Amino acid sequence: MSNPWHLLATGFGSGLSPIMPGTMGSLASIPFWLLLIQLPWQLYSLIVMFSICIGVYICHRTAKDMKTHDHGSIVWDEFVGMWITLMALPVNSWQWVLGGFLVFRVLDMWKPWPIRWFDRNVHGGMGIMVDDIVAGVLSAVIIYVVGHHWPMALFG
Repeated sequence: MSNPWHLLATGFGSGLSPIMPGTMGSLASIPFWLLLIQLPWQLYSLIVMFSICIGVYICHRTAKDMKTHDHGSIVWDEFVGMWITLMALPVNSWQWVLGGFLVFRVLDMWKPWPIRWFDRNVHGGMGIMVDDIVAGVLSAVIIYVVGHHWPMALFG
């Protein structure tokens, strides 16, 4: 944890949880999201894009140092996936955050197409990041559609 790249890649240590490190990383991303939503939307988006770029490097570097591809403790990708998901919330309420969290975690763990394709066919730091980016985008689409077309369906 003394290496700053490893600290970031493990989600400030949240990925070191012995129980469901990806889920713990996703949860740990929420306080940072609470800071991000204070920013203008354009700056939030820019930070997410920067986080993707830096994430490719830090995830690749950490996986290389650990001598294993996509070790469970590497959760920076979950941070970014959650931030993408939560960009689509119709209302910033705990119910919608919970809904976004659940949709993202289901897609990230289940890995339906096209997430599974990216997970299996893209390698290195980009491979670690891209499946969670796609899961985040798909989760954001689901949350957006539900929130704007059936807002009472989940959290009336």
